[in-house]
Amino acid sequence: MRWKRKAAEAGHARACEQLAMFMYEDRPYAREVGHVGEAAGVATSDGLMQGHDVPSDVLTGVVHWLRKGGCNPSVQLAMLRSVALNGHNFCRNDGCEVMGHLRDFKVCPQCKSTRYCGDACQKQDWNAGGHKETCGTGTIHKKSE
Repeated sequence: MRWKRKAAEAGHARACEQLAMFMYEDRPYAREVGHVGEAAGVATSDGLMQGHDVPSDVLTGVVHWLRKGGCNPSVQLAMLRSVALNGHNFCRNDGCEVMGHLRDFKVCPQCKSTRYCGDACQKQDWNAGGHKETCGTGTIHKKSE
């Protein structure tokens, strides 16, 4: 996340967009790393901040990074809100069609970046060499009860 922030600060458009998205979705460490102060110059009166289930200081950072990356905050926030309300496929396993909210998908406790809809998809992806190659832990992560 710190590298994502550095790239965003340097004006890399995709890094700005991803950092904003990760902050909105409350991905691990994103909100802490992407935080901007009130001096970010985000106008809260232009209607962008209405209707989101995200803390206002986080939303301020999201809008800041979207603008810095050259995105239209209104369009991007509408898309992020739609995903938050309707769900999306966050499972890393190829071919999985399970839709849900980010919080419904368990996260790998080692790398904290990969998500699965359940143990079956995690095991299938792991055995196919998918996440096993990038995580580097050598074991399947069980869902903590």
